[in-house]
Amino acid sequence: MGRSRGGFSTKIHASVDALDNPLRFLLTGGQRHDITQAADLIANFDFERVIADRSYDSDDFLQKIIEKEAEAVIPPRKNRKEQREYDRHLYKERHLIECFFNKIKHYRRIFSRFEKLDKRLLGFLCFASTLIWLR
Repeated sequence: MGRSRGGFSTKIHASVDALDNPLRFLLTGGQRHDITQAADLIANFDFERVIADRSYDSDDFLQKIIEKEAEAVIPPRKNRKEQREYDRHLYKERHLIECFFNKIKHYRRIFSRFEKLDKRLLGFLCFASTLIWLR
């Protein structure tokens, strides 16, 4: 569990498929930035596109996506000197990850964070994901 101003916190990093079914989870402390887990979220997957929010806009991550011959649908950060183009129509599909997080919030142990150990939280995330896949 991570330490932040408000106390202990944990971030759930997830990747989902085109039907908002979960593929992979990673847990970090709440103070860690999202881009630190980006490469691990897409590792060993075959994909045509990566749709992510601005926090995943990094030259290194974009290069990894290009090396896998995929398209990056990630809006550029506001402070980028050269704003690059991205497909705004495809970016609307990013709501799938938000839908997934809303699905796992139906499980009380996840949204109220009863689990104090990251292994237990990750185990219950996997259990909830299995139930989502079985729907």
